[in-house]
Amino acid sequence: MTTTLYRAGWIVAFQEGEHRILRDGCLVVEDDRVTFVGSTYPGSVDRYVDVPDKIVTPGFINTHAHLDESPIDKSVQEDVGNRQFWLTGLIEILPTEMAGLDDEGARACLDYSLIELARTGTTTVLQMGGIEEYAADAIEASGLRGYVAPMYRSGRWFTPDGKRVDYDWDADDGRPGFERATAFVERLRGRADGRVQGFLAPAQVDTCSEALLRDSRAAADDLDVPISLHASQGVWEFQEMTRRHGRTPVEWLADIGFLGPRTVLGHAIFISGNSWVNFAGDDLGLLASSGTSVSYNAWCFIRRGLVMESFPEYVAAGVNLCLGTDTAPQSMIESLRWTAIAGKVAARRTDVSTARQVFDAVTVNAARLLGRDDLGRIAPGAKADLLFWRADGFTMTPMRDPIRNLVYYAQASDLSEVLVDGQPVVEDGVVLGADMEAATRRVQQAGERMWSRWPAGDWAGRPLDEVAPQTYAAFDG
Repeated sequence: MTTTLYRAGWIVAFQEGEHRILRDGCLVVEDDRVTFVGSTYPGSVDRYVDVPDKIVTPGFINTHAHLDESPIDKSVQEDVGNRQFWLTGLIEILPTEMAGLDDEGARACLDYSLIELARTGTTTVLQMGGIEEYAADAIEASGLRGYVAPMYRSGRWFTPDGKRVDYDWDADDGRPGFERATAFVERLRGRADGRVQGFLAPAQVDTCSEALLRDSRAAADDLDVPISLHASQGVWEFQEMTRRHGRTPVEWLADIGFLGPRTVLGHAIFISGNSWVNFAGDDLGLLASSGTSVSYNAWCFIRRGLVMESFPEYVAAGVNLCLGTDTAPQSMIESLRWTAIAGKVAARRTDVSTARQVFDAVTVNAARLLGRDDLGRIAPGAKADLLFWRADGFTMTPMRDPIRNLVYYAQASDLSEVLVDGQPVVEDGVVLGADMEAATRRVQQAGERMWSRWPAGDWAGRPLDEVAPQTYAAFDG
C-alpha cells in the first residue's frame, strides 16, 4: 500500500452533501482511494506532493458518448441542415457517415476520442456504439474508467426522398442484439478490477418496440446496471411518437415502466412545453418524480441552433441532470461551458444555469445515476479519480472562484495531471501511453475514406460537397 499526500492551493472537497472549496489544504490517497481531506494531516505518508498553484477537482463523468464515430463529424455536420427534418443531421447525414465508416476507421475514432477525453477531464465515460470488445480493451489500456454498451434496436429510420422519415423494422425485433448486449455485460464483470463495466443501451425511443424496451428495463434491473436511451432528441421523433401513441416520448416511456433512477435519457430536449413541439404536458414532472436522469449534450445541438428550454427549468423541476459530449469534440470542458451559456440564453437570465449547477451535473449528479457514491467527489472512501488544474496559467488568472474559472475559461492546456484509481493517466498535460500524432493521422485517413464513399450511402447518391458544401470555393490558379 502506497500513501501519497497532496497539498494544494484549492481542493474541491465534498462535505455535508455538497462540494466545498478547501483553501491550502491536503488530501491523502492510499492506492485507489481518498482516505483523508482536510487542512492538515497528522499521520505519516510514503510520498508528499506539494502543488500550491493547482486546483484539485473530482474527475468528470461523461454520461453520453459515441467514441467510435464522433471525430468524423468535423467539417460535415456544421452549417448545414435540412429544414424538412427540423435541422437535425440524424436523418440524412449520420446514416451516410456510418455507411462510409469502416472498422479501421471506427477504431481510429475511438482511440482518438479517448485521448481527447483524458486531456479534457473525463475520468469515467459511458460509451455507446459498435466495436464494443475493442472499446472495452482500449478503455482498459487507457487507464480511464468506462461503462461500455453495444447499441441495439428493433428497426431503423431512413429517408427515401429527403422529404419524409420512414422506418424499416427487423423481423426479429432486435432480439439478437439485445441478447448479445446482456451477455456482454456479464462478460465484463470484474474487468480491470471493476474499472471497465457494461450497461444497456437500446438505441432510440422511436426505433425500439415496447416489448424490447420492457425487456431491456427488466434486464438492466436484473443485471444491476444503468440503462440509456435516446429520447426526445428531435422534432420528427416527437411527432412520430405522438402519432403512434398520442403520448409524448417521455409519457410513453413512463406508461411502459421504462423510467427510473438507473435510467438516463440521452438529450430529452423536445419535451412537452418546448416551443418547437408546442404540446402540453408535464414531462419534467414525470422525469423528476421517477428519478430519471437526463444527459444533456449541449454542443451538438447548439451548433444547429437548438437548445434545451431550458436547463434552469429542468433543475428547478428536480430532474437529475448530467452532461455528455456525444459528438466531436469529446471535451467535457466544452460541454460544461456550452451548457452554462446555452441555459442562460434560453432563459434570458445570467443568474441561472450556473457554474455550480453544471459542475454538479458532471460529478455528483452523474455518480447518482451510476449508483456510485465513490465517484464524482473528493471525500474519504471515494475513488482517487482526480484532476489537477493549473491555477496560475494564462487563461485561469486572476483566480478568485476556481469553479467559475474552470467552467467559463479553462482550456485543455490548463489540465496538468489526471489520476484514475490513483494511477496517472495524464502527466504534465501529456496523455500517457498515447501516440497523438498517429491517432491524428489515422482519424484523418478514416475521414477521407468516409468522404469518398459518401454517394454510396446518400439516399440520392449525392457527393458530400453537394450535401455539405465547402465554406469557400477552391482557389483558381
